[in-house]
Amino acid sequence: MEVKQIEVTCPCCETRLEVDVRSAKVMRHSPPQQLDETGKPILDESRWDVAKERIAGRHEVGTDIFDDALRKEQSRGRDLDDLFDRAKRKLEDRGNDDDGDGGEDG
Repeated sequence: MEVKQIEVTCPCCETRLEVDVRSAKVMRHSPPQQLDETGKPILDESRWDVAKERIAGRHEVGTDIFDDALRKEQSRGRDLDDLFDRAKRKLEDRGNDDDGDGGEDG
């Protein structure tokens, strides 16, 4: 199984970093005072609440985008039918104009 995240300790400040191997981005950092005796981050409810609020804000925006995309997709068939009907009428009008103007030279 491929490792997706690694834990690294900064040699200067001893901050614990969790790094995503694929994107090379720091996913979490924990200063030494926020680590327990095993070196794992101490779970703090205030950090959880802050993260939850950030996610809630994204969810509301994401829901609006999703709803708009869903409505657009639901009306897509009707929009394509309308476009086809307009093109068909335009083609029929061109055909009627060519027949009615007596386009033969005589």
